[in-house]
Amino acid sequence: MTPLPRLLLIHKHGTSGRVRFLCLSSGVVAFKPLPALSALRDEDYSPTIQFHPTAVVREAEIHLGLPEGAVEPVADFQAWVDTPDGDAPILLAAFAGIDPPFEAADRVRGRFIAITESRQLSEVERDLLRRAYEHVLG
Repeated sequence: MTPLPRLLLIHKHGTSGRVRFLCLSSGVVAFKPLPALSALRDEDYSPTIQFHPTAVVREAEIHLGLPEGAVEPVADFQAWVDTPDGDAPILLAAFAGIDPPFEAADRVRGRFIAITESRQLSEVERDLLRRAYEHVLG
């Protein structure tokens, strides 16, 4: 059985293009950390199953105490992580506001980081950030 999708949550500034990632105490994969021994699948890995992001995006808004529409799915991004529990799909979503929702991050003991601040993360999380960063910047 394939685990439910997880999210990477980003904020991309509309004019400067600055990209920041929501980093929780457990890492950048919301809201359940990846288990040890997880490995990012190759970019060409494409299982037959695809997930629609609406439910997980709304779940993230609720978890963060944000109104509906505050988080938007980022089209055409899906990564797969091989975990001991099976392949876990990772979707990408972006905060819709002009500025990152710093108060929402504080409520869940998180913070926004640039990709250059990701050294403390696991290798699989750093690789996920790189893919997401390349995807949103084209």
